[in-house]
Amino acid sequence: MHNGILLGASLMCADLLNLKEELNNLDKCGVDYVHFDVMDGHFVPNFGLNLDILKSIKKVTSLPINVHLMVEDPSAFIEDFAESGCNSISFHQESTVHVQRVIKLIKGFGIQVGLALNPATPLTVLEYVLPDLDFINIMTVNPGFSGQILIPSTLIKIKKLRQMLDEQELKIAIQVDGNVSFENIPKMIESGANMLVCGTSSLYKKGMKIEEAMQKIKSLIS
Repeated sequence: MHNGILLGASLMCADLLNLKEELNNLDKCGVDYVHFDVMDGHFVPNFGLNLDILKSIKKVTSLPINVHLMVEDPSAFIEDFAESGCNSISFHQESTVHVQRVIKLIKGFGIQVGLALNPATPLTVLEYVLPDLDFINIMTVNPGFSGQILIPSTLIKIKKLRQMLDEQELKIAIQVDGNVSFENIPKMIESGANMLVCGTSSLYKKGMKIEEAMQKIKSLIS
């Protein structure tokens, strides 16, 4: 953790051909966790990382693994991913009929649970589940692809969520996912985010080494 901010590396943006070396490098640079995107080609129009990759990286890294389920039926994925050694799972409110049931299922494996919200999803859907969550993933782009541009209204959304949590005195992390760039990181933190998913616009910035990018990120949050 850096000044109260957890820094995550989006594994979808990593060099999968040299994943062991890259994970070691991320650990040395001070990354706090690995963000692991799972997509089914239905809930989002893309395919992401799979269970075999998760099992493989568990063998070569001690970094906490945060699984992000961008799938139509998250309950069908949870047992396999939880038993493969991830430390937290977030799932989408938009894809889930019985949100409380899925929260209970994840907690039953003794891992942290987060609820992800697409940019257009209002914060009101959180009203009756907030006390049961460990973190909330605010999508600042429409999920499915890296390299997208931040949707400006999501910064207002982050700020309103921070106010909501402070008013209720809830110690729940706000994770931001999507265009977490050098330019946007200060704005996101100022709005109240304290858990970043860093990808192609910062940690994996083209033309920069991960060590250089990490130093710049740290300077932005110091």
